[in-house]
Amino acid sequence: MLKTFANLFKVPELRFRIFFTIGLVAIARLLAMIPTPGVDWSAIMSLQENLARNASSGGLVDWFDTFTGGALTQCSVGTLSIWPYISAQIIIQLMTAVIPALGRLQREGDAGRKTLNLYIRWLTIGICVFQAVMLASTMLNPERLGAGDVDLVVINPFAFYLLTVISMTGTSMFVMWLGDQITERGIGNGVSLLIMINITSRLPVAVSDAVRRYFGVGGAQAQGSPWELILLLVFGFAVLLGTVALTQALRKIPIHSTRAISRGSSYGGGMTYLPLRVNYAGVMPIIFAGPILQLIGLLGRLEGANAFTAALKRAGEQIALPTTGTHILLYGALILFFTFFWVATQFNAMNISDGLKRDGSYIPGIRPGMATAEYLDGVMTRVTLIGALSLLAIAVIPLLLTARQVPYDIAAFFGGTSLLIIVGVALDTLRQLESQLVMRNYEGFLKHGRIAGRH
Repeated sequence: MLKTFANLFKVPELRFRIFFTIGLVAIARLLAMIPTPGVDWSAIMSLQENLARNASSGGLVDWFDTFTGGALTQCSVGTLSIWPYISAQIIIQLMTAVIPALGRLQREGDAGRKTLNLYIRWLTIGICVFQAVMLASTMLNPERLGAGDVDLVVINPFAFYLLTVISMTGTSMFVMWLGDQITERGIGNGVSLLIMINITSRLPVAVSDAVRRYFGVGGAQAQGSPWELILLLVFGFAVLLGTVALTQALRKIPIHSTRAISRGSSYGGGMTYLPLRVNYAGVMPIIFAGPILQLIGLLGRLEGANAFTAALKRAGEQIALPTTGTHILLYGALILFFTFFWVATQFNAMNISDGLKRDGSYIPGIRPGMATAEYLDGVMTRVTLIGALSLLAIAVIPLLLTARQVPYDIAAFFGGTSLLIIVGVALDTLRQLESQLVMRNYEGFLKHGRIAGRH
């Protein structure tokens, strides 16, 4: 494998793509460290100290700070990062399943995709403005972050709102452009790569927290034995293997193609496979479920003297705290629901059946048309159930570790969205690098076979 990595830098084009990608990623990370205009830097340091004193529990602030690479607690202009663009993509993708006009655009090829991309970018700007206003309001009232009595903003509130909206929206659109440039001229999917880098940028913090927790470095008292750390690492390695297996797993449906004869010569025919991903929904169910639970948990901030309000407040407090059984049960139920919901809206068995029939292909033993669509629906339902249960197991691991008093900075790398994104993006990037090497007559990363989905 070391020889393969060395081969990457022997090809001038690959070398340029790698360094180009590294340079743009470095720019994106720099933007996550520049404070928003009008924010006092010394107050930011005080904010981080206040948040560090409170044990992280995996709440909405911890979750969002992990996916922005620490930009939230630094009140950075790059706090929004690439997430408004991701949100716009998800919204448009879901709307194509329910709005016929958008569905037709999706099927029109390059012209339709260009129009959809234009809609996504305009929607991204709208989401950026809305989220920037919310973040400006939060920075004017830092107690919402659990930071206590800290005055972050040193300028007029109206001017701060205006500067925050302009700087954060502009930075988010610039980061979106950086992602497009990486995809076009670099290595890997630029948007996914930037998200992965944001997550992994918190890894040094997790390592330092683990060292302080298990070895008591820097005057801190050790809170766990080194044997617990060893067991945690072994468990983490097993979870990593399971995540890779879930990401790569496929259900292959055999497809037989008929042989056509034209002007005395035959073409086509043979056996191919239709791959159905076990984890078809990817990380979408977790991305939907987490923030929804935290928004429901805002009921815990209700104020009122009547019995109904008090009951809602207690329920909200139980739901907002990730270490409670109520939160974990609802979290699991939402993940299962959104997994099947995503597959139902994005997997169209009838379209696949029509495409096979149009190409003269069929599934052995299954009649073309409606019978094929029903067969694919049935197989996909069973596959999705396996994928949803596996996804649920991986998703709740950080919550269970947090309930065992493991800091969220550490627990986040043992499962959940963080690990799924890291594994998925890493495998996709390695596949692209491997294809570039094989195309130039070099060996791939694996001695036997290539990085691909597994049956």
